[in-house]
Amino acid sequence: MSDALSIVSREAVLSPSPRKSVRAGEITSETELIREAQAGSRAAFDALVRQHDQAVLRLALHLTGSEQDAQDIHQEAFLKAYKSLANFRFECSFYTWIYRIVTNLCLDLMRRRKARREEQAVMIDAAGGEMDLLVNVSDDRAGANPDRELERKQLGRHIMDALEKLTPRERMVFELKHFQGLRLRTIGEMLNTTEETAKNTLFRATKKLRANLAGVR
Repeated sequence: MSDALSIVSREAVLSPSPRKSVRAGEITSETELIREAQAGSRAAFDALVRQHDQAVLRLALHLTGSEQDAQDIHQEAFLKAYKSLANFRFECSFYTWIYRIVTNLCLDLMRRRKARREEQAVMIDAAGGEMDLLVNVSDDRAGANPDRELERKQLGRHIMDALEKLTPRERMVFELKHFQGLRLRTIGEMLNTTEETAKNTLFRATKKLRANLAGVR
């Protein structure tokens, strides 16, 4: 059982007994799982957690850049989802809803701390691999550089300085778009704003990064 499931289970023991539960081997749609979880089924909520568990952890890891912070966000997100599931109105998918909780928790974290300076110029993409930030923000630099791997440590401070100059929301939108590969419409839903606002925020973030990294090479 994952840490998130363990925490939710401990929280659930304080709640009234569920009125119904998901039977073993039963094929249930997400909508049915949500409705059963809202009715008090811990098994249904556990099934929802299992469907999104790893995706939530990957998102939190990417956005925070810290395994410990990611684990904390991961657990807090599902606990918050468990407590507020009764307010879910089916106006979006559960995927978008739980991602919205995660991004808001990460935004709060980013506002509470200064981004750590790390001796690397890469970030983790949605597949868990490394991605060079300069690939996404540069449109006027030379092509692939055989010495890029050696340059990364030297560029690390410049990259982190550039990211620190973005507002938390600008950084969030930029990373959700370029490193998670999410559509602007989805990003807008997660941040409780419009697709057009998310697009404008991404434009500002990209422009700032290009300007701040223009003199790196």
